[in-house]
Amino acid sequence: MNRHYPKLFQKGRIGRLALPNRIVRTSMGTYLGNPDCSVSERQIKSYEEAAEGGAGLIFMDNAMVVHERHMGVSAASDAHIPGLSQLAGAIADRGAKSGIQIVHPGRDGGFVGGEGVKAASRIQAEGWYQHGFAIPFELSVEEIHGLVAAFGDAARRAMIAGFDLIEIQAACGTLLTNFLSPGQNRRGDMYGGSLHNRMRFLVEAARDVRRKIGPHCPLGVRMSMIEYEQGGIGLEESIEVCKALEQEGVDVINVIGGTHAEAIHAAPSMMQPMALNVPAAAALKREIGIPVIVGGSIHTPGIAEEILENGDADFVGAGRPFLADGAWPKKAKEGRPEDIRPCIRCNDGCHDRSLLPGRVIECTVNPALFKPDSLPVTKAEKPKKIAVVGGGPAGMEAARVCALRGHDVTLYERRELGGTLKEASFPDFKADIRRLIDYYKAQIKKLDVKVVDKEAGADDIKNGAYDAVFVATGAALRKFDIQGIDNPMVTDALEVFGGGAQLGQRAVVIGGGATGAEIAIYLGEQGKEVTIVEMLDEILPSVLMDKPAYFERLFGAKVRIMTGQRLDAVRDGTAVIVDRFGRKQEIPADSIVLASGFASRSDLWRQLEAETDIEVYALGDCARPRMIFDAIHEGFLAARRV
Repeated sequence: MNRHYPKLFQKGRIGRLALPNRIVRTSMGTYLGNPDCSVSERQIKSYEEAAEGGAGLIFMDNAMVVHERHMGVSAASDAHIPGLSQLAGAIADRGAKSGIQIVHPGRDGGFVGGEGVKAASRIQAEGWYQHGFAIPFELSVEEIHGLVAAFGDAARRAMIAGFDLIEIQAACGTLLTNFLSPGQNRRGDMYGGSLHNRMRFLVEAARDVRRKIGPHCPLGVRMSMIEYEQGGIGLEESIEVCKALEQEGVDVINVIGGTHAEAIHAAPSMMQPMALNVPAAAALKREIGIPVIVGGSIHTPGIAEEILENGDADFVGAGRPFLADGAWPKKAKEGRPEDIRPCIRCNDGCHDRSLLPGRVIECTVNPALFKPDSLPVTKAEKPKKIAVVGGGPAGMEAARVCALRGHDVTLYERRELGGTLKEASFPDFKADIRRLIDYYKAQIKKLDVKVVDKEAGADDIKNGAYDAVFVATGAALRKFDIQGIDNPMVTDALEVFGGGAQLGQRAVVIGGGATGAEIAIYLGEQGKEVTIVEMLDEILPSVLMDKPAYFERLFGAKVRIMTGQRLDAVRDGTAVIVDRFGRKQEIPADSIVLASGFASRSDLWRQLEAETDIEVYALGDCARPRMIFDAIHEGFLAARRV
């Protein structure tokens, strides 16, 4: 029995498959394969790396059952068996157990690059339609029968390739989900209408898979128990589907929620609760006799342990945490949770920058993801004396990597480690970022980085005999040249999230980016009357996947949104705004919060560049205000070069 997490590291069983622990690395599209969905060398290496992370069961890419472009691999013909066997072998050779998910994208075909998109009915998710994705063609009964056989054939190939468990994807808006959903399935034949008819395709696919892989190969189904889309399938019907699947010989149900088009429930953001699919999993577990896996924002070993301790599921699944730190099960088993690089559920690297534009998957907090050979952290040939100015994400990452490489590192921070991550994590709905701060604090302490509590100036660097300096002094909110801006009723976002601002009941937030929206949510959920004023025609222009989560909370907090307007003047009790046509109006206000853009604090960087011959690197917002992703990646890459 593991003394740190006894339930998490208890042995388990799915059908005839014995597993060393209760941790499942769930399937995610990676785009690591070749364009034709054949296996790439980079993909094999990623499977090898995953197998060494310590999970009991490892899924990676999902496999297509037909010849269409997708984000994973293909099991659509016998020609794919050799490549699949390399992936299964990469896991088995390292003593781990392998799973593979077989899938048809259905209406999501436009999202993953397919042509001739097909689904249950000629209905597209509103979000996909707004992004220009095609309305799918309706599958004929004959085509459905062909796809039933395709699922079975793909499963047979995966079994021959050596995978230990086959999982049918019936979740997240893919084809089988389209048939299960009352909102997406408007058919009038035997595959539409009643629940019995809507589940027919999935049941027939499971039956064909079981027939072709035999009675002993473990078989699972991944289900979105609650679809969350308008008219989508709900928990009661999903439980009935799972009961039918159990009768067809399915060995395990993998519980998730939501769809790709309504992704705030499929890949919940930091604005949503942790472990939000656990109630659905617990309800299902009471109704069936086969094991239940639950996933969805189970982002710490402590949360996972509690789920198992409460008996809400038999196994816990995670996807994004393995992107942040593929070895987190090993670290948890060894009692080192402070060394787990935390996923902060920002959905920036893994979705906004990767899956949505069709690029190889990345991670905000893990710059070396899937690049163990090209971006290793190795000892420097000659240790150097390094100064890092600024203890935000860029500075802390640079200090961490430099220390790992054997350099003598001094980190200057005028406040406390974390920099403006402290303000960014102030509201409880951004609490995930606090775990990132704690991780960096622990690493910097363990690596004996010297921390100096001051804002370093040019003389500190010049007199310190440093070989190189990383300037990560961040950014400050932009100044406004506006009549009345010095009025005491005016404050800024950093003051609010720093806890130093006293605000009245009526608040006007200037700026509708992520910072402004978060301020508005924070104040609105306190019961204040909040108005966002944004110069552009929309708010949150740079937020993609998590935009629905923002709007859900903005609407819940009754925040008023005014776009196409800018602040023109401040008067006692009033914010004067003006539109592009010069029309002005006054908004009653007790407080005005400035949250409209940041300007780099680059003076030290430029002074050192001009006055010294020291190696100088500008990192993160000091170079140009952007996201946490950019700060951490720049800190990592620069530290490897010194």
